[in-house]
Amino acid sequence: MKKFALIAVLLLLPLCMQAQVVQKAKAMLTLSFIRHIGWADEVRQGDFVIGVVKEREMVSWLEKLSAGKKFGYQDIVVKEFKNVDELEDCQVVFIGAAGNYNKNHETILNKVGKNTLIISESEGATNKGSMINFVVRDDILKFELHKKNAAISGVQFSTKLADMKGAINL
Repeated sequence: MKKFALIAVLLLLPLCMQAQVVQKAKAMLTLSFIRHIGWADEVRQGDFVIGVVKEREMVSWLEKLSAGKKFGYQDIVVKEFKNVDELEDCQVVFIGAAGNYNKNHETILNKVGKNTLIISESEGATNKGSMINFVVRDDILKFELHKKNAAISGVQFSTKLADMKGAINL
């Protein structure tokens, strides 16, 4: 029995490691995205807040990767929200799979202010207001960009963002 448990752990370890690598890549991309967005003047004051709904591992990666860093003159602050009802105004909101963007999109859109970048990881999320949506295509992490949703919210994508490897322009 102990041998079976050890073999099971050894077989599952690469899957866990792969999931961590993917989550780290999403965090790195999220931090990269903010540098390729045209932000309104009112969002360039105070702290630059990235809100994360129901994704503890993403919060952890964002905190590690942004520790001591600034966006322009703004400190980058990562806030964790246990559910969409807790959401408050942020410059970026990341809703992972556990946050179920497709089910909660109306609440999310009502809670966040104008000029907020919404990043999700749910199939079809860009059809419901998300601006950037992480997807896996042919075992490769990519991201959908929905310029119209961004423009409606007052967020502008730079051409560098649209030209990034892995971008799927909608």
